Amino acid sequence: MLYKFKSKAAGDLIMLEPNGRRVLEIIGKDPGPKGIIEPSQMPGALSALESAIAREEADQQAAIDEAKSKGQVPPTFEAVSLRQRALPFMDMLRRCEKAGKEIVWGV
Repeated sequence: MLYKFKSKAAGDLIMLEPNGRRVLEIIGKDPGPKGIIEPSQMPGALSALESAIAREEADQQAAIDEAKSKGQVPPTFEAVSLRQRALPFMDMLRRCEKAGKEIVWGV
């Protein structure tokens, strides 16, 4: 399944199901087949994504530091980070909030 996010203020954004589901869960939306993000919800969504990105990066750095301190090989992580996956969505949120337009998917 794909998530296709649409708005009148930004171009369509397509995400694979696992990535779209994760982003929607982070911002507190039901990752169902249809949904909407109202402009009033966008500042909170941006804040939630920024916090999740910071947590992920801090956790990864802590794991690397711990491995190095024990003389172990540092762990490897997914090739594409949450930051890289979420940036286009965050840009869409900012544009839509500024224009006062909602984001929908599955319609």
